[in-house]
Amino acid sequence: MSELRKANTDHPYFVTLTIAGWMDLFTRERYNEIILDSLKYCIINKGLRVHEYIIMPSHIHMIIQHLDCRLPDVIRDFKSFTAKQIIKCVDEPGESRNDWIKYLFGYFAKKIKQNKENMVWQKTSHPIKLNNSKIYDQKADYIRMNPVASGYVTDEQAWKYCSACFDSPLKLEDGLLA
Repeated sequence: MSELRKANTDHPYFVTLTIAGWMDLFTRERYNEIILDSLKYCIINKGLRVHEYIIMPSHIHMIIQHLDCRLPDVIRDFKSFTAKQIIKCVDEPGESRNDWIKYLFGYFAKKIKQNKENMVWQKTSHPIKLNNSKIYDQKADYIRMNPVASGYVTDEQAWKYCSACFDSPLKLEDGLLA
């Protein structure tokens, strides 16, 4: 999170949160729900503004901001909470990959040596400050077109876990998107 320590403005930022080892964790509904519930919580209770988002199989792209310049704290808390929830969820019935997932989380924790047992998220979020409309529009288009460019869908509105989807779990009219 140190790369966001200098995010002392209320500008929106493009960030990417990546599962350790680029593991395709978000192919299961249960993990997507953890992300969405946590984003909703951060929007309602922590002042996070989400402009655009997409949950891809191994990572999340978002355009987000915090008007009180607390974006690094919110992202840190989001990653910490979701990591704990994901680790708990791995052991719930229905996850056929639990041994493999736990092995990889442990492997990356030892490799980085910052975490004791598990590393769910990569450390960096590659923040890009969006201080003009050209950069903002380019990143918003990138988010919307990511599943199309990856070959998952032919229409960006068909990807369920994306702000471009008509049935997006986070909706502007519900006050959950900025």
